[in-house]
Amino acid sequence: MERFNRAFFRGAWRIAAPYWQSEERWGAYGLLAIVVGLSLGLVYINVLITEWYNGFYDALQHYNEPAFWSAMLRFSWLAGLYIAGSVYQMYLGEMLQIRWRRWMTHHYLKDWLSDQTYYRMQILGDGTDNPDQRIADDISAFIRGTLKLSLGLLSSIVTIASFIAMLWVLSSRLTIPFDGRIWDIPGYLVWAALLYSIVGTWLMLKLGRPLIGLSFNQQRFDADFRFNLVRVRENTESIALYNGEDQEHKGLGARFAFIFKNYWAIMKRQKIINWFSSGYGQAAIIFPFLVAAPSFFAKQIQLGLVMQISSAFGQVQGGLSYIVTIYPDLASWHAVVDRLTGFSEHMQGVRNETQKYNALTRTTGEALQLQSVSLHVPGGRALLSDLSLAVKPGETVLLAGPSGSGKSTLIRALAGLWPFGSGLVATPARDVSLFLPQKPYLPLGSLRDVLLYPHGAPDTTTDALAEALTAVGLPRLATELDAHKQWSLILSLGEQQRIAFARILLQKPQWIYMDEATSALDEPAEAQLYTLLRERLPQSTVVSVGHRSALNAYHRTRLELSGTGTWQLVPGSP
Repeated sequence: MERFNRAFFRGAWRIAAPYWQSEERWGAYGLLAIVVGLSLGLVYINVLITEWYNGFYDALQHYNEPAFWSAMLRFSWLAGLYIAGSVYQMYLGEMLQIRWRRWMTHHYLKDWLSDQTYYRMQILGDGTDNPDQRIADDISAFIRGTLKLSLGLLSSIVTIASFIAMLWVLSSRLTIPFDGRIWDIPGYLVWAALLYSIVGTWLMLKLGRPLIGLSFNQQRFDADFRFNLVRVRENTESIALYNGEDQEHKGLGARFAFIFKNYWAIMKRQKIINWFSSGYGQAAIIFPFLVAAPSFFAKQIQLGLVMQISSAFGQVQGGLSYIVTIYPDLASWHAVVDRLTGFSEHMQGVRNETQKYNALTRTTGEALQLQSVSLHVPGGRALLSDLSLAVKPGETVLLAGPSGSGKSTLIRALAGLWPFGSGLVATPARDVSLFLPQKPYLPLGSLRDVLLYPHGAPDTTTDALAEALTAVGLPRLATELDAHKQWSLILSLGEQQRIAFARILLQKPQWIYMDEATSALDEPAEAQLYTLLRERLPQSTVVSVGHRSALNAYHRTRLELSGTGTWQLVPGSP
Protein backbone atom coordinates (compact mmCIF):
# COMPACT_ATOMS: atom_id res chain seq x y z
CA MET A 1 0.00 0.00 0.00
CA GLU A 2 3.02 2.34 0.00
CA ARG A 3 1.89 3.83 -3.31
CA PHE A 4 -1.42 4.78 -1.69
CA ASN A 5 0.30 6.96 0.87
CA ARG A 6 -0.59 10.30 2.44
CA ALA A 7 1.08 12.31 -0.33
CA PHE A 8 -0.98 10.49 -2.97
CA PHE A 9 -4.28 11.17 -1.23
CA ARG A 10 -3.30 14.82 -0.67
CA GLY A 11 -2.74 15.09 -4.42
CA ALA A 12 -6.12 13.48 -5.16
CA TRP A 13 -7.81 15.90 -2.74
CA ARG A 14 -6.14 18.91 -4.38
CA ILE A 15 -7.60 17.80 -7.71
CA ALA A 16 -11.11 17.14 -6.39
CA ALA A 17 -11.56 19.88 -3.76
CA PRO A 18 -11.89 23.00 -5.99
CA TYR A 19 -15.17 21.79 -7.50
CA TRP A 20 -16.70 21.17 -4.07
CA GLN A 21 -15.73 24.71 -3.06
CA SER A 22 -16.88 26.34 -6.30
CA GLU A 23 -20.02 28.25 -7.22
CA GLU A 24 -21.62 24.90 -8.22
CA ARG A 25 -21.00 23.26 -4.87
CA TRP A 26 -24.58 23.35 -3.52
CA GLY A 27 -26.04 21.64 -6.57
CA ALA A 28 -23.20 19.11 -6.44
CA TYR A 29 -23.75 18.43 -2.73
CA GLY A 30 -27.47 17.97 -3.37
CA LEU A 31 -26.88 15.43 -6.15
CA LEU A 32 -24.26 13.63 -4.07
CA ALA A 33 -26.61 13.44 -1.08
CA ILE A 34 -29.33 11.86 -3.23
CA VAL A 35 -26.89 9.36 -4.77
CA VAL A 36 -25.52 8.44 -1.33
CA GLY A 37 -29.07 8.11 0.02
CA LEU A 38 -29.98 5.76 -2.82
CA SER A 39 -26.81 3.71 -2.19
CA LEU A 40 -27.72 3.32 1.48
CA GLY A 41 -31.28 2.46 0.48
CA LEU A 42 -30.01 -0.33 -1.76
CA VAL A 43 -27.99 -1.73 1.14
CA TYR A 44 -31.11 -1.73 3.31
CA ILE A 45 -33.06 -3.56 0.61
CA ASN A 46 -30.27 -6.16 0.51
CA VAL A 47 -30.71 -6.62 4.26
CA LEU A 48 -34.45 -7.25 3.77
CA ILE A 49 -33.76 -9.68 0.90
CA THR A 50 -31.26 -11.58 3.07
CA GLU A 51 -33.89 -11.93 5.79
CA TRP A 52 -36.37 -13.02 3.09
CA TYR A 53 -34.15 -16.01 2.23
CA ASN A 54 -34.91 -17.65 5.57
CA GLY A 55 -38.69 -17.69 5.17
CA PHE A 56 -38.60 -18.51 1.46
CA TYR A 57 -36.36 -21.59 1.71
CA ASP A 58 -38.13 -22.80 4.85
CA ALA A 59 -41.38 -22.63 2.85
CA LEU A 60 -39.77 -24.75 0.13
CA GLN A 61 -38.35 -27.23 2.62
CA HIS A 62 -41.76 -27.71 4.28
CA TYR A 63 -43.79 -27.64 1.03
CA ASN A 64 -45.75 -24.64 2.41
CA GLU A 65 -47.39 -23.27 -0.74
CA PRO A 66 -49.22 -20.27 0.88
CA ALA A 67 -45.97 -19.18 2.55
CA PHE A 68 -44.18 -19.64 -0.79
CA TRP A 69 -46.54 -17.30 -2.68
CA SER A 70 -46.48 -14.79 0.16
CA ALA A 71 -42.67 -14.78 -0.01
CA MET A 72 -42.80 -14.34 -3.79
CA LEU A 73 -45.10 -11.33 -3.44
CA ARG A 74 -42.77 -9.76 -0.87
CA PHE A 75 -39.78 -10.35 -3.12
CA SER A 76 -41.59 -8.70 -6.04
CA TRP A 77 -41.91 -5.33 -4.34
CA LEU A 78 -38.41 -5.58 -2.85
CA ALA A 79 -37.01 -6.26 -6.33
CA GLY A 80 -39.05 -3.39 -7.79
CA LEU A 81 -37.67 -0.96 -5.23
CA TYR A 82 -34.14 -2.23 -5.85
CA ILE A 83 -34.46 -1.81 -9.63
CA ALA A 84 -35.83 1.73 -9.32
CA GLY A 85 -33.11 2.68 -6.84
CA SER A 86 -30.37 1.25 -9.06
CA VAL A 87 -31.63 3.09 -12.15
CA TYR A 88 -31.83 6.49 -10.46
CA GLN A 89 -28.57 5.99 -8.59
CA MET A 90 -26.80 5.49 -11.93
CA TYR A 91 -28.71 8.30 -13.69
CA LEU A 92 -28.09 10.91 -11.00
CA GLY A 93 -24.51 9.73 -10.56
CA GLU A 94 -23.87 10.31 -14.28
CA MET A 95 -25.51 13.74 -13.99
CA LEU A 96 -23.07 14.60 -11.21
CA GLN A 97 -20.17 13.26 -13.29
CA ILE A 98 -20.88 15.39 -16.37
CA ARG A 99 -21.46 18.56 -14.30
CA TRP A 100 -18.23 17.96 -12.40
CA ARG A 101 -16.36 17.22 -15.66
CA ARG A 102 -17.68 20.41 -17.28
CA TRP A 103 -16.40 22.52 -14.38
CA MET A 104 -13.01 20.79 -14.15
CA THR A 105 -12.48 20.98 -17.92
CA HIS A 106 -13.06 24.74 -17.95
CA HIS A 107 -10.87 25.09 -14.84
CA TYR A 108 -7.94 23.21 -16.40
CA LEU A 109 -8.35 24.93 -19.76
CA LYS A 110 -8.19 28.29 -18.02
CA ASP A 111 -5.02 27.32 -16.13
CA TRP A 112 -3.41 25.89 -19.26
CA LEU A 113 -4.26 28.81 -21.58
CA SER A 114 -3.84 31.73 -19.16
CA ASP A 115 -0.53 33.60 -18.99
CA GLN A 116 0.63 31.69 -22.08
CA THR A 117 1.29 28.65 -19.86
CA TYR A 118 0.64 26.28 -22.77
CA TYR A 119 3.42 28.06 -24.71
CA ARG A 120 5.90 28.37 -21.87
CA MET A 121 5.54 24.68 -21.02
CA GLN A 122 7.23 24.07 -24.37
CA ILE A 123 10.06 26.61 -24.21
CA LEU A 124 10.89 25.77 -20.58
CA GLY A 125 11.15 22.07 -21.33
CA ASP A 126 7.91 20.15 -21.43
CA GLY A 127 7.77 17.71 -18.52
CA THR A 128 4.12 16.89 -19.27
CA ASP A 129 3.33 14.63 -22.18
CA ASN A 130 0.12 15.28 -24.10
CA PRO A 131 -1.67 17.92 -22.01
CA ASP A 132 -4.59 17.64 -24.44
CA GLN A 133 -5.11 14.01 -23.42
CA ARG A 134 -4.97 14.89 -19.73
CA ILE A 135 -7.69 17.48 -20.17
CA ALA A 136 -9.85 15.45 -22.58
CA ASP A 137 -9.55 11.96 -21.05
CA ASP A 138 -7.88 11.97 -17.64
CA ILE A 139 -10.34 14.43 -16.07
CA SER A 140 -13.26 12.21 -17.08
CA ALA A 141 -11.47 9.07 -15.82
CA PHE A 142 -10.60 10.78 -12.53
CA ILE A 143 -14.19 11.85 -11.84
CA ARG A 144 -15.63 8.49 -12.85
CA GLY A 145 -13.09 6.61 -10.74
CA THR A 146 -13.44 8.92 -7.73
CA LEU A 147 -17.21 8.55 -7.57
CA LYS A 148 -17.16 4.82 -8.25
CA LEU A 149 -14.49 4.06 -5.67
CA SER A 150 -15.75 6.40 -2.96
CA LEU A 151 -19.40 5.36 -3.29
CA GLY A 152 -18.32 1.73 -3.46
CA LEU A 153 -16.24 2.15 -0.29
CA LEU A 154 -19.16 3.83 1.49
CA SER A 155 -21.52 1.08 0.37
CA SER A 156 -19.06 -1.57 1.58
CA ILE A 157 -18.71 0.06 5.00
CA VAL A 158 -22.49 0.35 5.41
CA THR A 159 -22.93 -3.22 4.17
CA ILE A 160 -20.43 -4.52 6.70
CA ALA A 161 -22.08 -2.52 9.48
CA SER A 162 -25.54 -3.72 8.46
CA PHE A 163 -24.76 -7.40 8.05
CA ILE A 164 -22.08 -8.03 10.64
CA ALA A 165 -24.60 -7.85 13.49
CA MET A 166 -26.85 -10.28 11.63
CA LEU A 167 -23.91 -12.60 11.04
CA TRP A 168 -22.91 -12.42 14.70
CA VAL A 169 -26.42 -13.39 15.79
CA LEU A 170 -26.53 -16.22 13.26
CA SER A 171 -23.16 -17.44 14.55
CA SER A 172 -24.74 -18.10 17.95
CA ARG A 173 -26.96 -20.76 16.37
CA LEU A 174 -24.01 -22.69 14.97
CA THR A 175 -21.92 -25.24 16.82
CA ILE A 176 -18.89 -27.13 15.57
CA PRO A 177 -18.85 -30.87 16.31
CA PHE A 178 -15.19 -31.91 16.43
CA ASP A 179 -13.26 -34.67 18.17
CA GLY A 180 -16.36 -35.90 19.93
CA ARG A 181 -17.12 -32.50 21.43
CA ILE A 182 -19.38 -29.56 20.53
CA TRP A 183 -17.48 -26.30 20.12
CA ASP A 184 -19.26 -22.99 20.46
CA ILE A 185 -17.20 -19.99 19.21
CA PRO A 186 -18.88 -16.55 19.67
CA GLY A 187 -19.05 -14.67 16.37
CA TYR A 188 -17.56 -17.64 14.55
CA LEU A 189 -18.91 -16.57 11.13
CA VAL A 190 -17.68 -12.98 11.58
CA TRP A 191 -14.14 -14.10 12.39
CA ALA A 192 -14.14 -16.52 9.48
CA ALA A 193 -15.22 -13.77 7.05
CA LEU A 194 -12.66 -11.36 8.48
CA LEU A 195 -9.79 -13.84 8.20
CA TYR A 196 -10.82 -14.86 4.68
CA SER A 197 -10.96 -11.22 3.54
CA ILE A 198 -7.68 -10.13 5.14
CA VAL A 199 -5.75 -12.95 3.49
CA GLY A 200 -7.39 -12.23 0.13
CA THR A 201 -6.74 -8.48 0.32
CA TRP A 202 -3.10 -8.92 1.26
CA LEU A 203 -2.52 -11.31 -1.63
CA MET A 204 -4.30 -9.00 -4.10
CA LEU A 205 -2.16 -6.03 -3.07
CA LYS A 206 0.98 -8.09 -3.63
CA LEU A 207 -0.17 -9.39 -7.00
CA GLY A 208 -1.68 -6.14 -8.29
CA ARG A 209 0.93 -3.52 -7.34
CA PRO A 210 2.75 -3.60 -10.75
CA LEU A 211 -0.56 -2.79 -12.46
CA ILE A 212 -0.37 0.86 -11.28
CA GLY A 213 2.79 1.68 -13.23
CA LEU A 214 1.63 -0.32 -16.24
CA SER A 215 -1.68 1.59 -16.34
CA PHE A 216 0.16 4.92 -16.13
CA ASN A 217 2.44 3.98 -19.02
CA GLN A 218 -0.42 2.65 -21.13
CA GLN A 219 -2.24 5.98 -21.00
CA ARG A 220 0.98 7.80 -21.90
CA PHE A 221 1.81 5.50 -24.83
CA ASP A 222 -1.75 5.69 -26.19
CA ALA A 223 -1.67 9.49 -26.00
CA ASP A 224 1.75 9.67 -27.71
CA PHE A 225 0.54 7.46 -30.55
CA ARG A 226 -2.63 9.51 -31.02
CA PHE A 227 -0.65 12.77 -30.93
CA ASN A 228 1.68 11.58 -33.69
CA LEU A 229 -1.27 10.48 -35.81
CA VAL A 230 -2.64 14.02 -35.50
CA ARG A 231 0.79 15.40 -36.46
CA VAL A 232 0.71 13.37 -39.66
CA ARG A 233 -2.78 14.62 -40.47
CA GLU A 234 -1.76 18.24 -39.87
CA ASN A 235 1.38 17.97 -42.04
CA THR A 236 0.08 15.85 -44.92
CA GLU A 237 1.41 18.10 -47.68
CA SER A 238 4.93 18.35 -46.25
CA ILE A 239 5.12 14.57 -45.72
CA ALA A 240 3.81 13.92 -49.22
CA LEU A 241 6.33 16.33 -50.80
CA TYR A 242 9.19 14.73 -48.87
CA ASN A 243 7.87 11.27 -49.82
CA GLY A 244 8.22 10.52 -46.14
CA GLU A 245 5.50 7.87 -45.81
CA ASP A 246 7.96 5.09 -44.99
CA GLN A 247 9.60 7.14 -42.25
CA GLU A 248 6.23 8.08 -40.77
CA HIS A 249 5.14 4.44 -40.88
CA LYS A 250 8.31 3.41 -39.05
CA GLY A 251 7.87 6.14 -36.45
CA LEU A 252 4.21 5.33 -35.84
CA GLY A 253 4.99 1.61 -35.77
CA ALA A 254 7.72 2.17 -33.18
CA ARG A 255 5.33 4.13 -30.97
CA PHE A 256 2.63 1.48 -31.33
CA ALA A 257 5.23 -1.12 -30.35
CA PHE A 258 5.38 0.54 -26.93
CA ILE A 259 1.59 0.22 -26.66
CA PHE A 260 1.72 -3.42 -27.68
CA LYS A 261 4.55 -4.35 -25.31
CA ASN A 262 3.03 -2.54 -22.33
CA TYR A 263 -0.45 -3.91 -23.02
CA TRP A 264 0.99 -7.41 -23.21
CA ALA A 265 2.51 -6.87 -19.76
CA ILE A 266 -0.89 -5.65 -18.51
CA MET A 267 -2.54 -8.76 -19.96
CA LYS A 268 -0.10 -11.08 -18.18
CA ARG A 269 -0.48 -9.23 -14.89
CA GLN A 270 -4.28 -9.13 -15.32
CA LYS A 271 -4.28 -12.88 -15.98
CA ILE A 272 -2.57 -13.50 -12.65
CA ILE A 273 -5.04 -11.19 -10.90
CA ASN A 274 -8.00 -12.87 -12.62
CA TRP A 275 -6.79 -16.33 -11.60
CA PHE A 276 -6.69 -15.20 -8.00
CA SER A 277 -9.87 -13.10 -7.95
CA SER A 278 -11.92 -15.75 -9.77
CA GLY A 279 -10.73 -18.47 -7.41
CA TYR A 280 -11.27 -16.19 -4.45
CA GLY A 281 -14.81 -15.39 -5.56
CA GLN A 282 -15.74 -19.00 -6.26
CA ALA A 283 -14.37 -20.17 -2.92
CA ALA A 284 -16.40 -17.46 -1.21
CA ILE A 285 -19.60 -19.07 -2.57
CA ILE A 286 -19.04 -22.44 -0.92
CA PHE A 287 -17.18 -21.25 2.19
CA PRO A 288 -20.32 -20.34 4.22
CA PHE A 289 -21.97 -23.66 3.27
CA LEU A 290 -18.92 -25.51 4.54
CA VAL A 291 -19.16 -23.55 7.78
CA ALA A 292 -22.90 -24.22 8.22
CA ALA A 293 -22.90 -27.81 6.93
CA PRO A 294 -22.10 -29.56 10.27
CA SER A 295 -25.02 -27.86 12.06
CA PHE A 296 -27.38 -28.48 9.13
CA PHE A 297 -26.61 -32.18 8.88
CA ALA A 298 -26.87 -32.43 12.65
CA LYS A 299 -30.44 -31.10 12.11
CA GLN A 300 -29.78 -28.13 14.39
CA ILE A 301 -30.75 -25.58 11.69
CA GLN A 302 -32.99 -25.64 8.63
CA LEU A 303 -32.31 -24.85 4.96
CA GLY A 304 -33.68 -21.31 5.24
CA LEU A 305 -31.14 -20.41 7.91
CA VAL A 306 -28.34 -21.95 5.82
CA MET A 307 -29.31 -19.72 2.87
CA GLN A 308 -29.56 -16.67 5.12
CA ILE A 309 -26.10 -17.43 6.52
CA SER A 310 -24.77 -17.78 2.97
CA SER A 311 -26.22 -14.45 1.91
CA ALA A 312 -25.13 -12.56 5.04
CA PHE A 313 -21.66 -14.09 4.92
CA GLY A 314 -21.37 -13.13 1.24
CA GLN A 315 -22.35 -9.53 2.00
CA VAL A 316 -19.87 -9.17 4.88
CA GLN A 317 -17.09 -10.95 3.04
CA GLY A 318 -17.77 -8.86 -0.09
CA GLY A 319 -17.60 -5.65 1.90
CA LEU A 320 -14.40 -6.69 3.64
CA SER A 321 -12.91 -7.80 0.30
CA TYR A 322 -13.71 -4.53 -1.46
CA ILE A 323 -10.08 -3.91 -2.46
CA VAL A 324 -9.80 -7.41 -3.94
CA THR A 325 -12.73 -6.84 -6.30
CA ILE A 326 -11.95 -3.23 -7.18
CA TYR A 327 -8.15 -3.36 -7.45
CA PRO A 328 -7.85 -3.07 -11.28
CA ASP A 329 -10.03 0.06 -11.17
CA LEU A 330 -8.02 1.32 -8.20
CA ALA A 331 -4.77 0.91 -10.14
CA SER A 332 -6.18 2.84 -13.14
CA TRP A 333 -7.45 5.60 -10.85
CA HIS A 334 -4.02 5.86 -9.20
CA ALA A 335 -2.43 6.34 -12.64
CA VAL A 336 -4.95 9.05 -13.56
CA VAL A 337 -4.38 10.91 -10.28
CA ASP A 338 -0.62 10.78 -10.90
CA ARG A 339 -1.04 12.23 -14.40
CA LEU A 340 -3.35 15.06 -13.32
CA THR A 341 -1.21 15.85 -10.28
CA GLY A 342 1.89 16.00 -12.46
CA PHE A 343 0.09 18.22 -14.98
CA SER A 344 -1.06 20.68 -12.31
CA GLU A 345 2.35 20.75 -10.64
CA HIS A 346 4.10 21.32 -13.95
CA MET A 347 1.83 24.24 -14.86
CA GLN A 348 2.53 25.79 -11.47
CA GLY A 349 6.23 25.07 -11.90
CA VAL A 350 6.21 26.88 -15.25
CA ARG A 351 4.65 29.94 -13.61
CA ASN A 352 7.26 29.84 -10.86
CA GLU A 353 10.09 29.46 -13.38
CA THR A 354 8.70 32.35 -15.40
CA GLN A 355 8.74 34.59 -12.32
CA LYS A 356 12.23 33.38 -11.46
CA TYR A 357 13.77 34.21 -14.84
CA ASN A 358 11.53 37.08 -15.90
CA ALA A 359 13.06 40.36 -14.78
CA LEU A 360 11.22 42.24 -17.50
CA THR A 361 8.97 44.97 -16.16
CA ARG A 362 5.87 45.29 -18.32
CA THR A 363 3.52 48.24 -18.46
CA THR A 364 0.83 49.50 -20.79
CA GLY A 365 1.25 52.87 -22.49
CA GLU A 366 0.24 54.94 -25.50
CA ALA A 367 3.47 54.11 -27.36
CA LEU A 368 6.08 51.36 -27.57
CA GLN A 369 9.05 52.03 -25.32
CA LEU A 370 11.97 49.82 -24.31
CA GLN A 371 14.46 50.83 -21.65
CA SER A 372 17.64 48.84 -21.03
CA VAL A 373 16.06 45.64 -22.35
CA SER A 374 18.25 42.53 -22.43
CA LEU A 375 17.16 39.14 -23.75
CA HIS A 376 18.81 35.74 -23.57
CA VAL A 377 18.04 32.10 -24.35
CA PRO A 378 17.29 29.59 -21.54
CA GLY A 379 20.91 28.40 -21.64
CA GLY A 380 22.13 31.91 -20.91
CA ARG A 381 23.45 33.07 -24.34
CA ALA A 382 22.76 36.78 -24.80
CA LEU A 383 20.64 37.79 -27.79
CA LEU A 384 20.18 41.44 -27.02
CA SER A 385 21.84 43.73 -24.50
CA ASP A 386 20.69 47.05 -23.07
CA LEU A 387 18.30 48.02 -25.86
CA SER A 388 16.53 51.37 -25.44
CA LEU A 389 14.02 52.30 -28.10
CA ALA A 390 10.93 54.47 -28.44
CA VAL A 391 8.40 53.94 -31.22
CA LYS A 392 5.66 56.54 -31.57
CA PRO A 393 2.21 55.90 -33.05
CA GLY A 394 2.28 55.82 -36.84
CA GLU A 395 5.98 54.95 -37.15
CA THR A 396 7.36 51.95 -39.05
CA VAL A 397 10.31 49.90 -37.78
CA LEU A 398 12.12 46.99 -39.44
CA LEU A 399 13.98 44.45 -37.27
CA ALA A 400 16.89 43.10 -39.31
CA GLY A 401 19.91 40.91 -38.74
CA PRO A 402 21.24 37.41 -39.39
CA SER A 403 19.22 34.30 -38.58
CA GLY A 404 19.27 33.52 -34.88
CA SER A 405 20.10 37.08 -33.87
CA GLY A 406 16.95 37.44 -31.73
CA LYS A 407 14.52 39.27 -34.03
CA SER A 408 11.62 36.86 -33.45
CA THR A 409 12.56 36.63 -29.77
CA LEU A 410 12.17 40.40 -29.46
CA ILE A 411 8.69 40.14 -31.02
CA ARG A 412 7.85 37.41 -28.46
CA ALA A 413 9.09 39.66 -25.66
CA LEU A 414 6.85 42.50 -26.92
CA ALA A 415 3.93 40.04 -26.92
CA GLY A 416 4.73 39.01 -23.33
CA LEU A 417 5.68 35.45 -24.31
CA TRP A 418 9.43 35.45 -23.67
CA PRO A 419 10.34 35.37 -19.96
CA PHE A 420 14.13 35.37 -20.23
CA GLY A 421 15.26 38.96 -19.93
CA SER A 422 15.38 42.19 -17.98
CA GLY A 423 14.53 45.85 -18.43
CA LEU A 424 11.33 47.84 -19.03
CA VAL A 425 8.88 47.05 -21.83
CA ALA A 426 5.94 49.44 -22.28
CA THR A 427 3.49 48.45 -25.01
CA PRO A 428 0.02 49.57 -26.09
CA ALA A 429 -2.88 47.41 -24.93
CA ARG A 430 -3.34 44.03 -26.63
CA ASP A 431 -6.85 44.90 -27.80
CA VAL A 432 -5.39 47.55 -30.18
CA SER A 433 -2.49 45.32 -31.26
CA LEU A 434 -2.20 42.41 -33.68
CA PHE A 435 0.75 40.01 -33.92
CA LEU A 436 1.32 38.10 -37.17
CA PRO A 437 3.58 35.02 -37.05
CA GLN A 438 5.40 33.74 -40.10
CA LYS A 439 2.92 30.86 -40.45
CA PRO A 440 -0.57 32.21 -39.74
CA TYR A 441 -2.88 30.18 -37.55
CA LEU A 442 -6.08 29.20 -39.36
CA PRO A 443 -8.65 27.82 -36.89
CA LEU A 444 -11.14 25.12 -37.78
CA GLY A 445 -14.39 26.47 -39.14
CA SER A 446 -15.63 28.52 -42.07
CA LEU A 447 -13.47 30.96 -44.03
CA ARG A 448 -15.52 33.70 -42.36
CA ASP A 449 -14.34 32.43 -38.95
CA VAL A 450 -10.75 32.32 -40.23
CA LEU A 451 -10.86 35.95 -41.39
CA LEU A 452 -12.38 37.23 -38.15
CA TYR A 453 -9.88 35.40 -35.91
CA PRO A 454 -9.05 36.45 -33.22
CA HIS A 455 -10.89 39.73 -32.49
CA GLY A 456 -12.92 40.54 -35.60
CA ALA A 457 -16.43 41.89 -35.18
CA PRO A 458 -18.95 39.03 -35.54
CA ASP A 459 -21.35 41.29 -37.45
CA THR A 460 -18.84 42.09 -40.20
CA THR A 461 -20.75 42.06 -43.48
CA THR A 462 -20.15 39.61 -46.27
CA ASP A 463 -19.33 42.48 -48.63
CA ALA A 464 -16.59 43.72 -46.28
CA LEU A 465 -15.08 40.25 -46.06
CA ALA A 466 -15.19 39.78 -49.82
CA GLU A 467 -13.63 43.21 -50.41
CA ALA A 468 -10.76 42.40 -48.01
CA LEU A 469 -10.06 39.12 -49.82
CA THR A 470 -10.06 40.90 -53.18
CA ALA A 471 -7.74 43.62 -51.87
CA VAL A 472 -5.10 41.10 -50.76
CA GLY A 473 -5.26 39.17 -54.03
CA LEU A 474 -7.67 36.33 -53.15
CA PRO A 475 -10.88 37.26 -55.01
CA ARG A 476 -11.57 33.60 -55.88
CA LEU A 477 -12.26 32.87 -52.20
CA ALA A 478 -14.96 35.52 -51.86
CA THR A 479 -17.66 32.97 -52.75
CA GLU A 480 -16.47 30.44 -50.13
CA LEU A 481 -16.89 32.48 -46.97
CA ASP A 482 -19.27 29.95 -45.40
CA ALA A 483 -17.41 26.84 -46.56
CA HIS A 484 -15.98 24.64 -43.80
CA LYS A 485 -12.69 23.21 -45.01
CA GLN A 486 -9.20 22.39 -43.79
CA TRP A 487 -7.99 25.82 -44.89
CA SER A 488 -4.48 25.32 -43.48
CA LEU A 489 -4.06 22.37 -45.89
CA ILE A 490 -5.89 23.83 -48.90
CA LEU A 491 -4.18 27.24 -48.96
CA SER A 492 -0.49 27.65 -49.69
CA LEU A 493 1.68 29.45 -47.15
CA GLY A 494 1.69 32.53 -49.38
CA GLU A 495 -2.11 32.49 -49.52
CA GLN A 496 -2.26 32.05 -45.77
CA GLN A 497 -0.05 35.12 -45.36
CA ARG A 498 -2.45 37.05 -47.61
CA ILE A 499 -5.27 35.91 -45.29
CA ALA A 500 -3.31 37.41 -42.38
CA PHE A 501 -3.19 40.79 -44.18
CA ALA A 502 -6.94 40.55 -44.82
CA ARG A 503 -7.38 40.20 -41.05
CA ILE A 504 -5.43 43.45 -40.59
CA LEU A 505 -7.72 45.26 -43.03
CA LEU A 506 -10.83 43.94 -41.29
CA GLN A 507 -9.74 44.36 -37.66
CA LYS A 508 -7.81 47.65 -38.15
CA PRO A 509 -5.32 47.34 -35.27
CA GLN A 510 -3.42 50.46 -34.27
CA TRP A 511 -0.22 48.49 -33.63
CA ILE A 512 0.89 45.75 -36.02
CA TYR A 513 3.77 43.36 -35.31
CA MET A 514 4.81 41.08 -38.18
CA ASP A 515 7.35 38.27 -37.84
CA GLU A 516 8.43 37.57 -41.45
CA ALA A 517 4.77 37.78 -42.39
CA THR A 518 5.54 38.07 -46.15
CA SER A 519 8.38 35.53 -46.36
CA ALA A 520 6.38 33.16 -48.64
CA LEU A 521 5.44 35.93 -51.12
CA ASP A 522 7.42 37.26 -54.03
CA GLU A 523 8.68 40.84 -53.89
CA PRO A 524 5.91 42.35 -56.09
CA ALA A 525 3.22 40.73 -53.88
CA GLU A 526 5.07 41.87 -50.77
CA ALA A 527 5.22 45.42 -52.13
CA GLN A 528 1.52 45.33 -52.95
CA LEU A 529 0.54 44.30 -49.44
CA TYR A 530 2.80 46.79 -47.65
CA THR A 531 1.54 49.57 -49.92
CA LEU A 532 -2.05 48.50 -49.24
CA LEU A 533 -1.32 48.57 -45.51
CA ARG A 534 -0.03 52.14 -45.61
CA GLU A 535 -2.93 53.28 -47.78
CA ARG A 536 -5.67 51.71 -45.67
CA LEU A 537 -4.14 52.18 -42.20
CA PRO A 538 -1.80 55.18 -42.44
CA GLN A 539 -2.02 55.88 -38.69
CA SER A 540 -1.13 52.36 -37.60
CA THR A 541 2.33 51.55 -36.30
CA VAL A 542 4.13 48.69 -38.03
CA VAL A 543 7.01 46.69 -36.54
CA SER A 544 8.30 44.07 -38.99
CA VAL A 545 10.86 41.27 -38.94
CA GLY A 546 12.42 40.46 -42.30
CA HIS A 547 15.55 39.56 -44.24
CA ARG A 548 14.90 41.16 -47.64
CA SER A 549 16.55 44.47 -48.35
CA ALA A 550 13.43 45.49 -50.28
CA LEU A 551 11.60 45.87 -46.94
CA ASN A 552 13.71 48.94 -46.18
CA ALA A 553 11.54 50.91 -48.57
CA TYR A 554 8.48 50.45 -46.30
CA HIS A 555 10.03 51.34 -42.94
CA ARG A 556 11.37 54.63 -41.64
CA THR A 557 13.72 53.02 -39.08
CA ARG A 558 15.79 49.83 -39.14
CA LEU A 559 16.95 48.12 -35.94
CA GLU A 560 19.85 45.85 -36.78
CA LEU A 561 20.71 43.02 -34.35
CA SER A 562 24.09 41.32 -34.47
CA GLY A 563 23.21 38.11 -32.63
CA THR A 564 25.93 38.73 -30.02
CA GLY A 565 23.89 41.21 -28.02
CA THR A 566 24.85 44.43 -29.82
CA TRP A 567 22.46 46.47 -31.94
CA GLN A 568 22.22 49.71 -33.88
CA LEU A 569 19.47 51.98 -35.25
CA VAL A 570 19.74 52.93 -38.91
CA PRO A 571 17.45 55.41 -40.71
CA GLY A 572 15.33 53.74 -43.36
CA SER A 573 13.03 55.05 -46.05
CA PRO A 574 11.49 58.49 -45.35
